[in-house]
Amino acid sequence: MEWIKDLFGVKKPIIAMCHLRALPGDPDYDAAKGLAYVMEKARADLRALQDGGVDAVMFSNEYSTPYLLQVEPITHVTMARVIGELMGEIRVPYGVNVLWDPKATIELAVAVGASFVREIFSGVYASDFGLWNTNSGEVVRLRNRLGGQQVKLFYNIVPEAAVYLGNRDIASIARSTEFNAQPDALCVSGLIAGAETDVATLRVVKDAVRETAVFANTGVRTANVAAQLAIADGAIVGTTFKQDGYIWSDVDQRRVAEFMQAARTARG
Repeated sequence: MEWIKDLFGVKKPIIAMCHLRALPGDPDYDAAKGLAYVMEKARADLRALQDGGVDAVMFSNEYSTPYLLQVEPITHVTMARVIGELMGEIRVPYGVNVLWDPKATIELAVAVGASFVREIFSGVYASDFGLWNTNSGEVVRLRNRLGGQQVKLFYNIVPEAAVYLGNRDIASIARSTEFNAQPDALCVSGLIAGAETDVATLRVVKDAVRETAVFANTGVRTANVAAQLAIADGAIVGTTFKQDGYIWSDVDQRRVAEFMQAARTARG
């Protein structure tokens, strides 16, 4: 797992979410404010995250609720435009996540030169969005066919708002995913964005795999970051960086800085 230090420059990196506001085609898109508003908010959040000291950022269409399992092309086309306009301001490694579409995520990553992606790449789930089926073989081949071999794959194996179909424990899922699906990292989540990742589940997954990084994916806060990083190889953080810890608020640079100080202390 030396790639973590090579890519992020630190062990146990904190990857901050840069949540893009509703995009064209989304139910909550504000056509009157247009893409200028989306850009304004993305730029402000990116600046607050970077100035607050995060190790990396990941752009996602968090405001595209209710989510699609296969997004409309306008979604990742618009995300590419927004990220492209921000490119000169990005000072840290960056990744992308097109919720909840693995292929669109890979395509966007290659288009904008992202270093990593996170998605549901493996497994079959019953979810709030319907039956959630995947094909990791197709995803890996798409990445390679597009020349994106350098893009690291973060597999969310405890997806939010969904349950695995079949009677398999999380340790078995982690081991077989590592063997069969070629992940670079496994992500362990709570029920929804902002819900704390269960440390017992995190420990089970970490103990189950030998060569794959394990990231805490939701609910990491200043108060629990030490406990989470004592097990995990890093964390993906979004909600706790927002004003008042509310997911739909703007990023609060003060909260970012306080969290990152705690994270740096935790990882020594």
